[in-house]
Amino acid sequence: MAKVGKHYVEIDKLIINSPYEEPTLHWYKPDKTQLYEFREGRRPAGYIIADPHTKGENGMFVEIELVNRIRPFIKEWRENKYPGITGITKRLLEHWYSQKPGDIRFFFCQLEAIETLIWLTEINDPKITGIEVPLDGGEFSRWCCKMATGTGKTVVMAMLIAWQALNKVTYSNDERFSKYFFIVAPGLTVKSRLQVLKPSNEENYYQAFNIVPPGLTDKLRQANILIENWHKLNWENEEQIAKKKSVDKRGMKSDFAYAKEVLKDFGDAENIIVINDEAHHAWRVNPEYKGKAENKDEEAKATIWVGGLDRLHNVRKILKCFDFTATPFAPSGKKTGEEALFNWIVSDFGLNDAIESGLIKTPRVVIRDDSKIINNHSRLYHIYKDEEVHDDLNRKAGENETLPDLVTNAYYLLGQDWLQTKISWQKSGYKVPPVMITVANRTETAARIENAFLRHDILIKELWDENKILHIDSKVLSEAEEQSEPVSIELPDDDESEKPLNKKQLAELLRLKVDTVGREGFPGEQIQKVISVGMLSEGWDAKTVTHIMGLRAFSSQLLCEQVIGRGLRRVSYDIDPIDGLLSPEYVNIFGVPFSFLPHEDTGSEPPPPPKPVIRIETVKEKQQFELTWPNVMRIDHVYKHKLELDISKVNTLELDPYDSITSAELSAIMEGKPSFKALTDIDLQKLDETIRLQTVIFEASKRIFNAEKDNFNFRANILLIQIIKIVENFIASEKIAIKLNLFANDPIRKKILMILNMNRIVTHIMKEIRFNNTEKITPVF
Repeated sequence: MAKVGKHYVEIDKLIINSPYEEPTLHWYKPDKTQLYEFREGRRPAGYIIADPHTKGENGMFVEIELVNRIRPFIKEWRENKYPGITGITKRLLEHWYSQKPGDIRFFFCQLEAIETLIWLTEINDPKITGIEVPLDGGEFSRWCCKMATGTGKTVVMAMLIAWQALNKVTYSNDERFSKYFFIVAPGLTVKSRLQVLKPSNEENYYQAFNIVPPGLTDKLRQANILIENWHKLNWENEEQIAKKKSVDKRGMKSDFAYAKEVLKDFGDAENIIVINDEAHHAWRVNPEYKGKAENKDEEAKATIWVGGLDRLHNVRKILKCFDFTATPFAPSGKKTGEEALFNWIVSDFGLNDAIESGLIKTPRVVIRDDSKIINNHSRLYHIYKDEEVHDDLNRKAGENETLPDLVTNAYYLLGQDWLQTKISWQKSGYKVPPVMITVANRTETAARIENAFLRHDILIKELWDENKILHIDSKVLSEAEEQSEPVSIELPDDDESEKPLNKKQLAELLRLKVDTVGREGFPGEQIQKVISVGMLSEGWDAKTVTHIMGLRAFSSQLLCEQVIGRGLRRVSYDIDPIDGLLSPEYVNIFGVPFSFLPHEDTGSEPPPPPKPVIRIETVKEKQQFELTWPNVMRIDHVYKHKLELDISKVNTLELDPYDSITSAELSAIMEGKPSFKALTDIDLQKLDETIRLQTVIFEASKRIFNAEKDNFNFRANILLIQIIKIVENFIASEKIAIKLNLFANDPIRKKILMILNMNRIVTHIMKEIRFNNTEKITPVF
């Protein structure tokens, strides 16, 4: 590990922070050097973009000023134990920070994100702090949490829902909270994943991650949660209706009718919380924006998404809109079509932070090779830009045409590395293979790549199996993602001839394969090579990606992040016992230029395969042998109808007068010193005058009665009479042994001692009643 300070080094280990603590170190790349500086302190919130005025690779740092201003307030508030919040919020925060050994701990980035939303809602006064979140150009307020892929934003969504709903149910008149949640997803795959946000779901996150403290689960069930694709927000405008040839001449739906159709499960509820997942698709189109032709689909999507929310706000009122995304960029409105960060980002845990905390795989690129060097880089660094490759991949070539030699060469290197990884995984007991993904520049290139493997141009036979190659048709996949619910299909059995699937079923099968890459027992289980033109589907969370090949232009770090984000999810979150950090997992990358991102130096040879992790998981075929343990809340004792207690068989209770204080002396203080001439004695002798022995008996009986009344099946007055009789007999017996004769032989002192030890007497008698009168015990689950 490098020394902290201005020591410029090649990075040998990127992971330098605990995922459970606020980052205290970061890597920094100064100008005019390829080396890095190891710095103390947290990385400022911001993003690096290409600097159009220079040809350097360091880029231009764009600070997220609002986040950097908010962070100190959150830290001080946290350190002061969260003053000023509601009782429910206090209980939730204490619960989230008090996970017991064995519980799943929340990452720092998750806790900071929800803390920021809570602080802005319950604490922040802009007149005092100067913190005011700007609007996005519309009438409802949006707050964005920027969280890198793989850092657990769905868990934060669950925390958000619990915080809002539990507060609203508890404090129904508090207008800062709501129990109505409309969650908008970018497609069917993400919508299906987000079902864990419903408390009724068998795999809900509230139980899986212990988000809700005991006793509040019933309140959480009062939350109303609706999850839909953004496509649900679509509507026909007057122009579209006029073009229809239908005899139905009704005009565009009113906002009231539209809201009723979209929010069908909410009735007429108002003040709704909106959660946008992958919110970088939801932006307002700037009239000055002159986007490229290929971005028209994104522009249309954004218009429907945000415009639909505007219509809902007009009649139902959006209390707050919370955005979650790793890449909160939108067209800036400039004629160049360049992208800019959302200006309503309130918390940030970016890709660099996630890498340095070990929350995602460590990216490794080849920066040197034994061929000619281009601009101080290996030719494999950004293959697409190589003069022998660029023009070839941009022509409308036939699918049977061979790939450029450099691309074939790159696949040999990455393929051999992939093969070694597969062999080591098999030796470690993996049943699924590692996955190599390729992101190509156009459909013709993708077809050429697939055929190069099927035609055996690349002599790695393990990659020739067409059943293990997934060539994604982006248009077909997009159509499947637009569906509100999965299309029903029956997967064909190898031993039976089934009728062919129709177009929609084939699209759903493709979506299922993409969605389940690397998951045992699903259609994508044995996929080992994925070829795509687009960025792959949103929410794709395959953990088995170990190799990435980029064969397209990467004009911005946004594109780099979107591509490599598909391969950064970890397999294991085991902490290294030596340094307390997560052990690194790796993804090896060719062709994606990490110009502005730190990466580990791998030397002149391709990086070694990631160390396989033994996966421990359930096997469906053995489900009938499943062992379950009930969650027992308590054990209730069901007693006999008549309570009996043989005093002669009762254990003796010993009381030691020295364990109780019956008298004390106080002294006046004169100039800071006690005056022994001004002593005051306090004793408990007067208790004898005010508390009779019968009062002691009744008080002990009352406490036993209140503790045990629910365990009896007869009338309360009969129960109380029986308890009084038992207590009276016990106190009159010799079963209370007092160690000091002065107290044992003095009725007054004995009574005072019993008063001071009332709880011990009650506990002792209750124990004897249970032991001698329990008919059966009943566990409460």
